[in-house]
Amino acid sequence: MQLFYYQKTFESTFYLDQDESKHLIRVLRKTIGDKVYFTDGTGCLLTCTIIDANPKKAKLQVSQRQYAPQNDYYIHLAICPTKNLERMEWMVEKATEIGVDEITFMVSEHSERPNLKLDRLEKKIIAACKQSLKTRFPKLNPIRQMSELVMDKTFDQYQRFIAYVDKDNDRHLFDKAEQDRAYIILIGPEGDFSQQELQLAFDHHFLPCSLGKSRLRSETAGLAAVHTLQLKNNLKLT
Repeated sequence: MQLFYYQKTFESTFYLDQDESKHLIRVLRKTIGDKVYFTDGTGCLLTCTIIDANPKKAKLQVSQRQYAPQNDYYIHLAICPTKNLERMEWMVEKATEIGVDEITFMVSEHSERPNLKLDRLEKKIIAACKQSLKTRFPKLNPIRQMSELVMDKTFDQYQRFIAYVDKDNDRHLFDKAEQDRAYIILIGPEGDFSQQELQLAFDHHFLPCSLGKSRLRSETAGLAAVHTLQLKNNLKLT
């Protein structure tokens, strides 16, 4: 199965733009009558049939719509972006493949990058969802101040975590996380969170957690956090 992206899934027939048409007809050698699968990123999977194999403007007809159920858990990753944007692009791509529901970038006291353009990251998300056959795309938020995020009442019903490096912070995220919950986990910059930021998080009921004995780069820590929460909810405990 190959998955393609199209925003207007409410239409019964639609045309692809020239780039997508060329890829579908010339590169993949699809022709009239072939089945092709599309998503709009909201959980909708379309089964379509090619009715005009024009490499400049292919036309498809929708034959079936299916909707992916929501998970019983929700993973929100909040992370300080690194100075090297390519490392963040890699993390977003891989976290999307593993399964993250929402990503927020933060500015903290030791942040290396105070701003971020989201357009390239959104393209990475679309490509990663197509690759991993996901019909529900993660939400990508504009950058926010860490203090503002921590005090946001939206997360009052979430299980809240903050991961940081400390020899006394030895309880792993896997052990602290409860199954079938909404989570938000904060990942700091290369210089970690300041003591004032840690205290602010604790004051707002964020639980300290470890991601293992190794000191991880920010993007590795973000990926480890997402993978850990996925494992917590998908491993069958005996």
